[in-house]
Amino acid sequence: MLLASLVVVGMGFTVLFPVLAPLGREIGLSEIQITSIIAMSSITVFLASPRWGRLSDRAGRKKIMLLGVFGFAAGTVLFNSTLYLGLAGILTGTWVYVALIGTRMTHAAIMSATMPAANAYMADITTPANRTRGMGAAGAANNIGAILGPAVAILSFVSLLTPLWVMALASLLNGIFIWRFLPESPRARTTTLPPKLKYTDHRILPFIIVGVAMFTGNALVQQTMGFRFQDALDLNAADTAQAMGIAMMGSAAASLFAQAFVVQRLEIPPFKLLTIALPVLVVAFVIMAVAEARWILTAALAVQGFGMGLAGPGFMAGASLSVSPQEQGSVAGVAGSCGPLGFTIGPLMGGALYQFSETAPYTVAACMYVVLIAFMPYLGKRVAVHRHEG
Repeated sequence: MLLASLVVVGMGFTVLFPVLAPLGREIGLSEIQITSIIAMSSITVFLASPRWGRLSDRAGRKKIMLLGVFGFAAGTVLFNSTLYLGLAGILTGTWVYVALIGTRMTHAAIMSATMPAANAYMADITTPANRTRGMGAAGAANNIGAILGPAVAILSFVSLLTPLWVMALASLLNGIFIWRFLPESPRARTTTLPPKLKYTDHRILPFIIVGVAMFTGNALVQQTMGFRFQDALDLNAADTAQAMGIAMMGSAAASLFAQAFVVQRLEIPPFKLLTIALPVLVVAFVIMAVAEARWILTAALAVQGFGMGLAGPGFMAGASLSVSPQEQGSVAGVAGSCGPLGFTIGPLMGGALYQFSETAPYTVAACMYVVLIAFMPYLGKRVAVHRHEG
């Protein structure tokens, strides 16, 4: 039931990426304005996720998941309505930009409840011995959704907003599904909020450093590829959304393969997964920087997806195994906020770099990861594993 619900969550998180770049340009926004919409919503998720994770320890995983999923549906309607006003010319210039920032941040504040509660739920129903596989299964379910989300973006031939309206409905139905069929987590709730887990906690710090850097580079690339496809291939807005949607489906499929087969079948420790994934991602970024053919850019996104498919479960499982069972909600929130922090820094960097040079985002991302690879042996020495099953 948990994995089925995460499929729809994955769809919701990825359906916007193929259509936002062409949508923003149709409204008259610049590249940096478009990417800053994602950045501002991401900083909201970064700030809110740890709080939702801790709250799930007290209120229960299912309640917090429901709040996030139903909030996603309502927030999508609000954001889509603002986009419609912009496309219709009712809101223009600074007004439409400010309205999009405001509605997206409101959307993000509530939808950010979903993933910390879901990851903590997965930690509740797995043991330390199979935690990496459990997180890999959750990531695989999310990536099935990430395949289907861009597939929904193909509906942009009807209108650029159609994929987003479809996801609002799908999220509403997902909330009903979770409410009716997902059992309560077996982990007993606490009567008070657990102690706040700091990002600098020595047990999780190596994973936090790797996670923030990794997601920053990933976001830097992902949030500019829509522009790259449109400019390198000379596409119109609708064709860009469809081409980018297909490419992201391939990326998600490669990530799914990594999580469903490599992670599930091979007994690779979490930090080792990260050390394998980073060079793969460097290769993907280098290809993006030098290629201008559609099939090569699409293949580069698939390589990136494979690398992130290895890295994601390693990151989440490593952080989870580093703390006690009583801190799973807290660590899920803290670790889960690393992605939003990366997606705050990355889009802003990417938008600015892309305006400077079309290849600069991918060159910078590759260099960031090379530096990170050089520091991995040092970080690996500081990794601690909490073996208590509780």
